[in-house]
Amino acid sequence: MRRGRFRPAGAALAAVLLTGCAPFAGPAGHPTAGKAARAGGGGHAPPPVLDHVRTADRVVFLTYDDGADRDPRLAGLVRERRLPVTLFLSDTVAGPAYGRFARLRSVGASLQNHTLDHRALRGLPYAGQRAEICGQQTKLHSRFGVRPRLLRPPHGRYDPTTLRAAADCGITAVVLWRAELGADGDLTWTRGDHRLHPGDIVSVTAPSRTEHLLRRIERQDLRVGRLEDYL
Repeated sequence: MRRGRFRPAGAALAAVLLTGCAPFAGPAGHPTAGKAARAGGGGHAPPPVLDHVRTADRVVFLTYDDGADRDPRLAGLVRERRLPVTLFLSDTVAGPAYGRFARLRSVGASLQNHTLDHRALRGLPYAGQRAEICGQQTKLHSRFGVRPRLLRPPHGRYDPTTLRAAADCGITAVVLWRAELGADGDLTWTRGDHRLHPGDIVSVTAPSRTEHLLRRIERQDLRVGRLEDYL
């Protein structure tokens, strides 16, 4: 077993605070890394919500939402550096560029679920949330032959119904982020101190600044890990 392997503990999650592709409007509080959230109802245990993974390995995790394909240098960087990045895709945004995402996947990127239509899930009824999540599971399986295990809800917004629908669609973890890399190359933080720690999940909203971020990671004696190996 990997030292950094995460296993849900089944304890209640107090809730979450975080910003996403837009200001976060989830429950108050913040994700407790490695703790499962209770959603109530349904036949499956709700997936954990996390912005950080408990690990002794000196790794951080780079995640990208729709738009990562717009920087033509990213595929070359992923190939050259063998970066195990994670891409969260929604069909309406990424669908026209699935060919470019296929190239990113061919050089080592992982493709995960960002819903079908990039709608904010919080407050939608169960049927609507399930359609958004399961619908994109079907799309990604049809296009790439993959069945994602990870979900990033659009804008970081979710509620207990999201967790129930996600579990019923085969999602095993809801992934947020503790740090976000913007166009200016600076990191902003959702909680905690303003430095990278082993296990941090980083949302890269400016793919063109990835190389700048890698230098910062290396200066802290960290490396990029494959998120899926730790969840």
